[in-house]
Amino acid sequence: MFDESIGVYGADKLWRQLRREGVCVGRDQVARLMGEMGISGARRGKPKRTTVCDKKAPRPKDLVDRLFVAPAPNRLWVADLTYVWTKAGFCYVAFVTDAFSRMIVGWRVSTSLRVDIALDALEMAIWNRQGDLSALVHHSDRGSQYLAIRYTERLAEAGAVSSVGSRGDSYDNALAETIHGLFKTELIYRRGSWRGVDEVELQTARWVDWWNNRRLHSACAFVPPAEFEQAYYRKPPANTTA
Repeated sequence: MFDESIGVYGADKLWRQLRREGVCVGRDQVARLMGEMGISGARRGKPKRTTVCDKKAPRPKDLVDRLFVAPAPNRLWVADLTYVWTKAGFCYVAFVTDAFSRMIVGWRVSTSLRVDIALDALEMAIWNRQGDLSALVHHSDRGSQYLAIRYTERLAEAGAVSSVGSRGDSYDNALAETIHGLFKTELIYRRGSWRGVDEVELQTARWVDWWNNRRLHSACAFVPPAEFEQAYYRKPPANTTA
């Protein structure tokens, strides 16, 4: 089970996964067995910021105010960039995450920090959802990639409303920072060294698939994002009266 979690689950997540699969075991027993086997879960470090604030560009209002919750899919997306060091030089990874389920709906890896990396991740998110985005709030920090005209125009074209953190620190986009921290902890740091952007892109694709379809998330009642969204759509509509 630990190997199937790509070696990142600690005792609590392993215990919950075992219980999901019908194995009757106590959490303390799982922790004891992990100690005897010499295995431990991944531990997160402090995130570092990569986007550069564009003080001259017009900035949308902060519609989130650090409250990263949503009542349904496609109501709040958060977007941000992070970096990965490789032997061939730095590369950058952009993620777009749905706050309702923690589903990564769009991502892109690039050797450049130009607006294209953020825009490509957004295009993937829009394509993946393929539905009505008129109730969507897209939240980011004040990075120049997200305030670029091409990016804001694409959001408007999709029917989404743009929101940008107002206070200029990591808490303004805390959910995106959390995604980056887990990405680094669960994938990037565990490898040690990376050859180049192609290797990072391939392994990121595998990690995103695992994150969306198999990883247990505490924010989703300890089920994977895909399962959490499926449960939402299976719920009968609320009764209404005339």
